[in-house]
Amino acid sequence: MLFLIIALIVLGLIAAIAGVFHYRNLQKRVERGEVIEESPVVEEECCGAHSTCEKDSLLTAVSKDIEYYEDEDLDRFRGVPSEEYTEDQIEEFREILYTLKSEEVAGWVRSLQLRAIELPTIIKDEVLLVVGERRFHD
Repeated sequence: MLFLIIALIVLGLIAAIAGVFHYRNLQKRVERGEVIEESPVVEEECCGAHSTCEKDSLLTAVSKDIEYYEDEDLDRFRGVPSEEYTEDQIEEFREILYTLKSEEVAGWVRSLQLRAIELPTIIKDEVLLVVGERRFHD
């Protein structure tokens, strides 16, 4: 009995260590712009097979194609932490956000993530409201 308990603890530790290494490797790949594609097909319309439409997803793993939304100027913010933006810089993000169609917002956020551009903290809340409202009304 003691042997089984020790074996379970050892297996748990091995799994935890493997999980930490996997997570670190994944973070490094995301930082380099590589993204693991979980779904090989991203359709224009929702297929109904998922609880959340993939085209509305904010996760970078859905698509690894970078699409620009007339926001090439934002590339200069690559690597800037979300809490370090000035008011003028926040307004640049806000202007782009509110000129997008609601169905483009999730794609825009994915594009920023793939380009290693963090949204200003206050804009994150606004994005979640827009995306959440779109999901609620569709």
